[in-house]
Amino acid sequence: MALPFYAPILLFLLLFTIFSAAFIVKQQTAVVIERFGRFLNVRNSGLNFKIPFFDRVAGRVNLKIQQLDVPVETKTKDDVFVKLKVSVQFKVLADNIYDSFYKLENPHEQITSYVFDVVRAEVPKMKLDDVFVRKDDIALAIKNELQEAMTDYGYHIVKALVTDIDPDMQVKMAMNRINAAEREKLAAEYEAEAERIKIVAKAKAEAESKRLQGQGIADQRREIARGLEESVEVLNKVGINSQEASALIVVTQHYDTLQAMGENSNSNLIMLPNAPASASNMLTDMTASFVASQQIGEDMKKANRLKLKQ
Repeated sequence: MALPFYAPILLFLLLFTIFSAAFIVKQQTAVVIERFGRFLNVRNSGLNFKIPFFDRVAGRVNLKIQQLDVPVETKTKDDVFVKLKVSVQFKVLADNIYDSFYKLENPHEQITSYVFDVVRAEVPKMKLDDVFVRKDDIALAIKNELQEAMTDYGYHIVKALVTDIDPDMQVKMAMNRINAAEREKLAAEYEAEAERIKIVAKAKAEAESKRLQGQGIADQRREIARGLEESVEVLNKVGINSQEASALIVVTQHYDTLQAMGENSNSNLIMLPNAPASASNMLTDMTASFVASQQIGEDMKKANRLKLKQ
């Protein structure tokens, strides 16, 4: 039995109706359904159905967190133009899909306008250095302002971030020069301090060296004096008086000095003309000088005693 000629048309209409009635909604997405141009309901993820020719999908709403980057150029308190990049993270509230879909035509433009307004209200109150330091305060002000304004439209502001601060190139070069000068100044101060420490340490070392040297010389002279004293005592025991003993010790030291100079190959020794009796004459002269010195000392003591009596 042959099918009527309109059978394929009916089959096509049936299949079209079935496929028009069923639709799939992806995860983290909501679909707004309208009937005859009027809001009907919101369909969530999964397989959904609608009445063909009566109901239609008016739009799809993304429920994921979205990010909008807004570049803003403004002027700081110290008259420096700076470019800021503000990143706003937002999402549609699942309970306010109707408001987000019908109340706001273009959310990106709305958010951008609020970002411009807040940045150009906050940054001109700050100097350029403060903009870098207080960028979190700027981001917080943007978030609070957007949150207050966008809640009525079904949007939640997750985070607002100032991700870039870009002054004019000449300003950046000047800032780099200032930083370099500060570092050079600090380096010079450290070098000067290190040099001062070296000088102080060297001076302390020299002072200690001189002290020890002086102490060594004093000890040496003390030992020499003790040795001379012992030599004089030994000579006195064999009948040589103090003046003769002293002269003898001086002559002995004189010859010891000559011997020490002769032992060093690098020494230059000048021998003055002298006779065999020179040593005896020198000893006699030294003895006479010691006697004269002793006599002068006795005379001075007598003169002092006479002055005291008067």
